[in-house]
Parts: sequence; C-alpha cells; structure tokens
Amino acid sequence: MFEEIRDFRRDLKSSFGIPIKTEMHTKQFMLNKQPYRAMTLAEQQRLDIVGLFCDLIASLDVRVINIVIVKPRIVKSTYQVLDTALTYSVQRIENDLDPTKNPEQRFMIISDSGRVGKMRRTTRRIQKVNFIPSKYETHSYRRDIKALIEDPLPKDSKESYFIQLADLVSYIVHLYSIDTLNIGTYSNRLKPFITPEIVTGWMERLKPSLNLQASSRDPYGVVYYPR
Repeated sequence: MFEEIRDFRRDLKSSFGIPIKTEMHTKQFMLNKQPYRAMTLAEQQRLDIVGLFCDLIASLDVRVINIVIVKPRIVKSTYQVLDTALTYSVQRIENDLDPTKNPEQRFMIISDSGRVGKMRRTTRRIQKVNFIPSKYETHSYRRDIKALIEDPLPKDSKESYFIQLADLVSYIVHLYSIDTLNIGTYSNRLKPFITPEIVTGWMERLKPSLNLQASSRDPYGVVYYPR
C-alpha cells in the first residue's frame, strides 16, 4: 500500500510539480497557504488534485469510519469533545472488526503526537469499562474494547502518508457536514470555487472506501453526535 501511495505522489510531482516529500495538509492546501502558494496552482488544479486523492483512497484496501462531533448541538459545558469522538471511533472500529467472531482481528491507533496523552486515558478506560447505547432499547449495554493492541502511538504527520490521507478525508467530511447539517459556512476563501456539488462529488469518489454500515442515517455512513 505504501508503494501505491508513493507512486501516486510521484505522479503528482510529474503532473503538478508537488514535491514527493511535501506534506499534504488539505485545509492549508485548499486555502492556498504556504508552502503550497509558491507552487502557483490554479483553483481548478487544487480541486482536481483533491479529487485524485479521493480516487487513490478509494482504490486502497482500507475502510474509513467518520465520526463528527456537532459542536452547536452540545448543551453541556462538561462535554469532552476529544474523549467522545475517540470513544465512538474506537467502538465503531471494534464493531466493524467484531473480535467475538474474528478473534484474530486487531487494531492500533496512530495519531499526531499533540493529544496522545488524553487519547491514552480514554482508550485505557474503555478497555476496562465500555457501555454502548442500544439501537433498540433505552438502556446501554456493556461491551469492553478487546481488539485494541496498544495505547495510541504518536507519529509526525509529515512522516506518514497515511495520516495525511486521513487528514484529507477528515477535511472533506467537515465540508460535507456543513452542507448536510446546514451548520456553519465555508471559509470565505473557499466560497468562490468550492460548492456543495463538488464536495458531494468527492464523497462519491471516496465511497468505495467508506464504511457505509457505520450509520444508516447518512448515505456515506457518517455518524453524528450529539444526535
């Protein structure tokens, strides 16, 4: 898989002049901030490049689960955004792997280093005690996390194509959520050239890689909390 991404980055360098080792930070890329501004890419070229990244991700053997915390819906000042997002993400990954039926299935968490300490506390807690709301009842049931191999591990995104791909998906889902929930607006720099139709087109191109079963309420399986 690494070689596929590496070959893709070589193609980007050949077609658009983007150095292979340049980190792809999608938000800054779309806002045309440095170091991307020096590459003098036109708006349409940047749109095309994001679309090509979507095609790459869709071609890889990956399954993407998207959890969105909708901050305007939060009513409690004690609501822990990172803790909640990570808890639901881990729960969804565990459910997808289903270690009760597939005990050989395991997973790890790799993240930028800044929040690993908080993430460690969350994952250790839910490995000991974890309650999941029932779809069919008003109560929750206990299902502790079993498939997680190790504490979350830090890695600089500059050194990881995979984290950069996750960043790209995250930013696209952020834009998609603005449209879907009608909460917030695009950045003023984006409004002249990015439309909801373009964002939906990216989601369609990502669709083969998305875990659509994560949520029956969204056509792309995006899960929103609080509901």
